[in-house]
Amino acid sequence: MARKKTIRTIPQQRTPMPEQDPQERAGNFAEVACGFRPDDALNEAERCLFCPEQPCIAGCPVAIDIPEFIRKISEKDIRGAYDVITATSLLPAVCGRVCPQENQCEGVCTVGDSLEPVAIGRLERFVGDAAIKEGWASVPYIESNRFRIGIVGSGPAGMACAADMAKAGCDVTVYEAFHEPGGVLRYGIPEFRLPNEVVDAEISGLARLGIKFECNTLVGRLFTIEQMIDEMCFDAVFVGTGAGYPTLLGIPGDSLNGVLSANELLTRCNLMRAREFPGYDTPQPLGRRVAVVGAGNTAMDAMRVCLRLGAEKVYCVYRRSKTECPARAEEVHHALEEGVEFHWLTNPVEILGDGEGGVRGMRCVRMELGAPDESGRRRPVPVPDSEHDIVVDMVVFAIGTNANPIMGQTSSLRLNEWGYIATDESLATSVPGVYAGGDIVTGAATVIEAMGAGRRAARSMMAYLGIRERDAPYAAEGGEKLFGIDLRERNFVRIRVA
Repeated sequence: MARKKTIRTIPQQRTPMPEQDPQERAGNFAEVACGFRPDDALNEAERCLFCPEQPCIAGCPVAIDIPEFIRKISEKDIRGAYDVITATSLLPAVCGRVCPQENQCEGVCTVGDSLEPVAIGRLERFVGDAAIKEGWASVPYIESNRFRIGIVGSGPAGMACAADMAKAGCDVTVYEAFHEPGGVLRYGIPEFRLPNEVVDAEISGLARLGIKFECNTLVGRLFTIEQMIDEMCFDAVFVGTGAGYPTLLGIPGDSLNGVLSANELLTRCNLMRAREFPGYDTPQPLGRRVAVVGAGNTAMDAMRVCLRLGAEKVYCVYRRSKTECPARAEEVHHALEEGVEFHWLTNPVEILGDGEGGVRGMRCVRMELGAPDESGRRRPVPVPDSEHDIVVDMVVFAIGTNANPIMGQTSSLRLNEWGYIATDESLATSVPGVYAGGDIVTGAATVIEAMGAGRRAARSMMAYLGIRERDAPYAAEGGEKLFGIDLRERNFVRIRVA
């Protein structure tokens, strides 16, 4: 019998992640973090106490059985670890890279009370990468039914919903506005954080489930949500279009050439391959000195992309302090290592023009932190007589996104006061048979939270259609039955006539 582990008997130091040298990686788009080697994964797995409370499972938006998959790694059963993860999570190689584990599973890790928490995300990525390398896939036996499901958007929420509905036997079609599937995973996250081949591999797993992808299809322009139900004969529809409509500050000069949103910059460079111009047709003019306004993960991505495109100087301009910075600590650390210059407690008030329609600088004021606002963070307050100019020739806004208005403009879906799709607790919208989830409902969230919303919506859609979940218990007694089957399931059986 194995001796019970304690905080004193486990490896005391978190296993370091091998990385590219900062000076080298600032000039290429190869992945920064190189991933655990097998010995690294085994060493880190030894740090898990397998505690009975298992707070990490509750901290995961899709409730991965984290202790069990780590136990499998400890036993060198990597395929078993993959099966444990994919019982509830669709994209282990993706989530292991981009999810903020420090605020979710790792944030409540028992080991973290005394030492650094177990590197759950790095272990998940190790398992996901092994699955891609070996060609593993968790494809269950699927008994087809008569239901057709339409999914609008191929981001994390749409993919998670599509996978669960396909596993339930439905005929699933995913509509994507861009020319490649993946949503924000494809257009919003640079390859040095999430390589395209990883996204391709994870999407190929969906194709194995029989899911069909229709790209270059903008729902709301080619056809409406109502037409999907009424004319295209979908039995249920899920809307997971994300929230990629950019926010600008609305200050003087923000319409000058050389001012753009982080979403535009990242989409051009990631999805449309502007970084390889003229090999690809999309240009992306770049300034020599670039200011990125904001300090979230998208801002970090935008700054680090600009460095790799050849900017001589890149500034981060943020109106709060480093303590309030919403980006992952790892991303801030990497940006600092690569040479980004941070201007904390600084707020832009005007973009200065060069007289020819371009940008020559940005006028800012210094800020100090006052009382907390409704978000719980201390409110930034301008310091009198602190105006100063920063010399830049390009400004990128990374201060958040809004819901794309197309859905609201072309359908009768009820929206909330911020323009996001309104849903009830089951994620049902105001249109019968139509469900929604992810950023288009909640605003910007994480990949794993969007996946959780997609899975919740799939459960609601199954209930709406009368499909029994694979692992759900039988309905309570008392319902009307036909041939021994509860009519509330709206199911059918095959009979043989003599």
